[in-house]
Amino acid sequence: MDVEMKDELGAFVQRLADAAGLLEQAVEKLAARQSDAEASIGRVSATVEAEIEERLAAAEARIAELKASAAYVPTTVTQGRKTLPVSMANLLAKQGVTVDSMEAGAVDAALVSLSLEQRIAVKAQLMRAGLLG
Repeated sequence: MDVEMKDELGAFVQRLADAAGLLEQAVEKLAARQSDAEASIGRVSATVEAEIEERLAAAEARIAELKASAAYVPTTVTQGRKTLPVSMANLLAKQGVTVDSMEAGAVDAALVSLSLEQRIAVKAQLMRAGLLG
């Protein structure tokens, strides 16, 4: 009876040792898969970060270019003019606005009959001439 129990106990211990060995192999395989997955994620992340940094640099360069172009108004646009063009003075005179007594309310009232684009153009020219603040 003791011999049978010892044999059964020995077989049981052997099966437990085999199971422990299989578990160790499974853990090693899982660890290898996890390290491969982490390396893959790292490569993808680095690629995405590089693309984002490249796009950010391009956007910053474009913003700097736009800021530089917005700050610089070439003299050909203003032509160094400090007075109102004759056509603009005539247009305002037809509406009853004189250049000497220009008020924003009077200009708005005088330009009511014009389209929105024309009003914007007139006000822009007045502002360039320094007559409207």
